[in-house]
Order: sequence, then structure tokens, then C-alpha cells
Amino acid sequence: MKLAQRAANAEPFHALAFGQRAADIEAAGHHVVKLSIGEPDFGAPPAVHAAMREVMDGRPLPYTPALGLPLLRETIANYYRTKHGVTVDPARIAITAGASGALLLATAATTDPRDEVIIADPSYPCNRELVRTFGGTIVSLATAAETRYQLDAASVTAAWTERTVAVMVASPSNPTGTSVTTAELDAVCTLARERGAWRIIDEIYLDLADPAADGTPARTALAIDPDAIVIGSFSKYFGMTGWRLGWMVLPEPLVEPVEKLAMNYFLCASTPVQHAAVAAFSPESVAVCEARREELHERRTLVLDGLATLGLVVPVSPDGAFYIYFDVSSTGLDAWTFCERALDEAHVALTPGRDFAQGTANTHVRLSYAASREELTEGLRRLGVFLASLQ
Repeated sequence: MKLAQRAANAEPFHALAFGQRAADIEAAGHHVVKLSIGEPDFGAPPAVHAAMREVMDGRPLPYTPALGLPLLRETIANYYRTKHGVTVDPARIAITAGASGALLLATAATTDPRDEVIIADPSYPCNRELVRTFGGTIVSLATAAETRYQLDAASVTAAWTERTVAVMVASPSNPTGTSVTTAELDAVCTLARERGAWRIIDEIYLDLADPAADGTPARTALAIDPDAIVIGSFSKYFGMTGWRLGWMVLPEPLVEPVEKLAMNYFLCASTPVQHAAVAAFSPESVAVCEARREELHERRTLVLDGLATLGLVVPVSPDGAFYIYFDVSSTGLDAWTFCERALDEAHVALTPGRDFAQGTANTHVRLSYAASREELTEGLRRLGVFLASLQ
């Protein structure tokens, strides 16, 4: 029987593969410090748990509209207004089965075979697979520490062709934890908009970005490009990874096309989860999440100091998310071998750069500091012992 080429050619997500390998080691009786998966250890805010218990009281839970529960869409619009100072019509908000569902819908709505989509190297690997799924071509632009591993207008201009239909930006980024500057994002979005291309902005880590010096939250792309496609998520800031809920803010012309695609792909996101997610935006929940963001900042400092002590170079300090992208060249090992041996010998799970990049695939490793301080401290200790064994 014939297998579709998109299935045969899909690259595995190595972070998950290392996670499974870590699980196998634990099953054999060893404790693994898991610093490979971007999953906060906090869980959902208490108010969300309470709301979920309430909605699961036996009441009927029918499908919601394809674009989501109206109350949840209105609540998200209000959040953009109160926290980020931008006005978004709730009708432009689509609730999705995780941010992954939003990225799928965004790509399906904007990419045809042979279309080109510009994306940074390094970047989240699943975005590349989604573009290829719909026959598009990824134009992967090498980035450097000087641009904080983010796209800039000059490189986008140089890569532009008549087949370019979209630019994808993630800020803060996975795997680097770095944000694009407002000025550069404005320049990239303006360039793409003037040339009739979509701007797909992944902001799933936005609320985990460092605030400005005056305490104001990191700016959403909607503040400079109201017609961008912006992706949001409940997984990271709200700690709701397994709940599988996300959203997207759409330019008005895409609302109806995305609604039709959502009907066909998903019908709708989980009804009880949508009801419970409304509680994520309560003042109580936001206060909890802000405290957690500050805790993640402390964890970042702990890990950056620890890596420096170990002599492992971090070319760019992150300013958001919960990732550190560090260089292992000084160890004499390539990134894949470093991660394999760190897992097998030190029982520390990390993710090699091969998942995210071409240019830094063999030299860089991603560490997630979403684990507890105790686990981070133990992981750094074990890495120190492992590095000493290489001498």
C-alpha cells in the first residue's frame, strides 16, 4: 500500500525522542533530570482546575462554534485590551486545539504548492513540517547572535522572491528564548505587508517575555501590525500544556476561510477545556501566572550562572520563554553526541540543535529551565561531573 510522501518525509521531533529515551531510563530505575521538554512544572492555575471540575458536573457538553466559545473569544479580546493595550474584535479570534492547531490553520489558509515561506534558522521544527505538508517551500534564513537569532529586514529583503507568500516570526523564540526588537519586527512586517505577504507571528511565549524597564509588558505584534496573524497559547504562560488549547488572531479576510478549515479539520476545540480556560484570565489566575513568570526569571539566572561556571558558552542571553541555547563546541563533542552521552552517562535530558537549525545543528544544545530549581541545580551538578569525565 502507498504511503503519502508527507508522512514518509516528515522529520521526527527529536526533543520528544529524547524524552522517550529518558522515560526508558527512568523505567529501568534511574532518576533523569528532564531539561529537554518545554513544559512548565507548575500546571494550570487553581481557578482553572476549579472551573474544569465545575463544568464536568454531568451537564451536556455539545460542540462549540468552529471558531470557539464566544465567551472565551470575548475574554481573550479583553485581555489584549487590558494587558497589551490593543483592541481586537472577538470575531477575529479563533480558538484552536493548541497553538499547533492554530499554526496548522494559519499555514493551510496561506500556503499553496510552490509558495515560499521565510523563517529563521534556528526555529521551531514543526512550522517547517506544516509548510511542507501543504506543498510550500521553506526559505530558511541563517541568523546570528548579532540579531539575537531573529530575522531582520535586510536578510528578508535579500531572500525575497516572487513566490514569497509569508514570513513567520517567533518572539520570544523556541529554541533561543530571544525576542525580536520592536523596530526590527516593524520593519519586517512593513516589508512583507507592502509586498502583499502574510505575517505569521508566533507569540505563545509573549507573556513570559521580560517586561520593559518601566514595567510595561512585552508588546504584541498587533500593536504595530493589526492585520498580522498572531498565534497564542494556554500551554506556556498559563501552564496548560496537556489541555491542548490555543488561539489565533486573524485579519478580517481570513476569518471565514479559517472557520471553514476549522470545521473540516477539528469541528471545534474541546468544549469543557474552553469553558475552564475562561478562568485563566481572572485576576487571581493572572497574579499566579505573573508570580510564576518571575520564578522562571530566577531559574534562568540560576542556569546561566551555572553554565558559565561550567564553561559552556551562551552566545545570547534569553529574555523570555524558558529556553537557553548554548554552545558545546568547547567540549569536543557535536551537539547530538553531547546530548546522547549526557543522557546515558549523567542522566540529564537535553535537546540537540538538530531539531531546530541547520547552521547550529551540530554546535548548540537547547536547555529548558521549566523544571524546578532543585532539578536544575541537580542537572547542572551532573553536567559538571560529565564534563569533568571528558577531560
